This record gives sequence, C-alpha cells and structure tokens, in this order.
Amino acid sequence: MNSQRVYKSSEHMQPSDGEPVRSVVLETEHSVIVAWHVAPGQRIAAHTHPQGQDTWTILSGHGQYQTDEQGGFVNVVPGDVVVARQGEVHGVLCTSPEPLMFISVVAPLEAGYVPLTPSALPGA
Repeated sequence: MNSQRVYKSSEHMQPSDGEPVRSVVLETEHSVIVAWHVAPGQRIAAHTHPQGQDTWTILSGHGQYQTDEQGGFVNVVPGDVVVARQGEVHGVLCTSPEPLMFISVVAPLEAGYVPLTPSALPGA
C-alpha cells in the first residue's frame, strides 16, 4: 500500500498550447484528484458527472466558471472552493493574464463524464 499522503501540486501542473492537460495526482477506489493548468484564454469545456461530484480548489489565476447549459457563469479567484454536485454543468474559461491553476476532486471514481453537445453551448 502506498503510504504517501502529501503531494506537491506544482509537480503535476502541465502547461499546454492546446487543450488543458488533465494531470492525475492520485486515483483511488474512492476518487480521482486532478491538477489543472489552464492558460490564459484556454477553456475546460462544459460537462457533467452524472454519477458524482466535482470539487475544485482554485490556487491561482481567475476565470469564468460555467454554471449551466445557457452559459451562465460566476467568477472564480484563488481561495475559492467550487462544487459541481452530481449532474450539474460546469466548465471554466481562464480570463486572467496568468494561468488558472486548481485541484479537482471527483468522487466517486465512477462519476462518469458527459460533455455538453456543441448546440447547448453559447455561440455554437
């Protein structure tokens, strides 16, 4: 059994010129913990987890966190904890000049992932 209990988020942040990279910090039988590095102007597309919850802790940068299929959003900043309960739409656009970095905890592990169809997104 792995006894490691402390993980450095900075070791998992992966900048990308394309889509943001989903960097798994730890996966257990209960959940998956992911580090996200979202560059200025990059977006994590709106989606849901039909069987679970996704909780984000914002570490740096800021963004527009999508809250519904119509493109509603709230601004997120460092220190915010953002919760998408089972089946709730969420995604984010980095609106700061520095990267938006956060840790996501999805539970349970079998939460599933369903992207919103392009026709459900604003401007599509």
